[in-house]
Amino acid sequence: MIPYARQRVTQADIDAVVGILRSDFLTQGPAVPRFEQAIAARCRARFAVAVNSGTSALHVACLALGVNLDDVLWTVPNTFVASANCARYCGADVDFVDVDPDTWGLSVSALRAKLAQAKKNGRLPKVVIPVHFAGQPTDQEDIWALSQEFGFKVIEDATHAVGASRHDEPVGSCRWSHITVLSFHAVKIITTGEGGMALTNDEPLARNMALYRSHGITRDPAQTRHQPAGPWYYEQLALGFNYRMTDLQAALGLNQLASLDEFVERRNALAGRYDRLLAGLPVQCPTIRSGNRSAFHLYVVRLRGEAAERHGRVFASLREQGVEVNLHYMPVHLQPYYHDLGFRPGLCPEAERHAREAITLPLYPSLTEAQQDHVVNALAKALE
Repeated sequence: MIPYARQRVTQADIDAVVGILRSDFLTQGPAVPRFEQAIAARCRARFAVAVNSGTSALHVACLALGVNLDDVLWTVPNTFVASANCARYCGADVDFVDVDPDTWGLSVSALRAKLAQAKKNGRLPKVVIPVHFAGQPTDQEDIWALSQEFGFKVIEDATHAVGASRHDEPVGSCRWSHITVLSFHAVKIITTGEGGMALTNDEPLARNMALYRSHGITRDPAQTRHQPAGPWYYEQLALGFNYRMTDLQAALGLNQLASLDEFVERRNALAGRYDRLLAGLPVQCPTIRSGNRSAFHLYVVRLRGEAAERHGRVFASLREQGVEVNLHYMPVHLQPYYHDLGFRPGLCPEAERHAREAITLPLYPSLTEAQQDHVVNALAKALE
């Protein structure tokens, strides 16, 4: 099978991890802060807080912004469930904004209309989480302008998009958001196995996210409520979690970061080749907005015309031909958990249409052109 995604781990990556295994620290040593500093520098953010997953990063971001029982958070349904679940972890309500028919990320026009109605109803969101779907940044400056007008906070879910940029502004700089969240899952652009990062330019937010990732405990005399009695002294200031990244993970991530430009360049080259090879087939290829540099975590196409009516058969045929295609995503609001909360089909028609038409084709740096040719030929055969 040709998988839809695959990590690339080199001997240098292995050597970096072995070096930590032979060191004095496996968990809370110097590798994690080095990785944080390197990511912050790459993304042009002031602060970076490493955690054990992108989901954990979303959770601590919500906690740091004070999301609680009385609040509502908005995100898109065309995403992994974690983008919505992070609000539920805080006891908050969730609502969904439909996606753009061209980019398949958050629709600014849909957001603007929903905000106007919510203002009339007296139920504006506390936080909006736009998702950089497949690695392409959303229209962040427009979303930021709406946040200033309507008073909500912005968390960029950039778990697909490390290495991407908008108008030469790297994703993660938080120029148009309060917090940006990255993921280093095995199939993401760079990997730590599992892992995540929350970036911000706000020092109190960074301090609070660091507090929540480690049981709510601090040893910093500047944060403790009482004078430390000795070097052993610590205080629990909040109900936090064990979301810490290990030095083993950080060492792998730090070494992978050196290849980030190479990985993104290769993904863009393969995506461009897909665009050319798929011309003439009844599929919609990804539309990259002017000013955007996608990280191309995923290469998603949508079937068109009569082909869309045979979505399931096309999907099955590709797998039968050795191409492990996938679907990104089943709409979050139609998952049984959210159905039980009252969400129903028809809320986000474009995201629902996307799920009926989308197929994720294989894309990763080690994908060969011969394998890519097989993928395209298999798709053409499946569409016959």
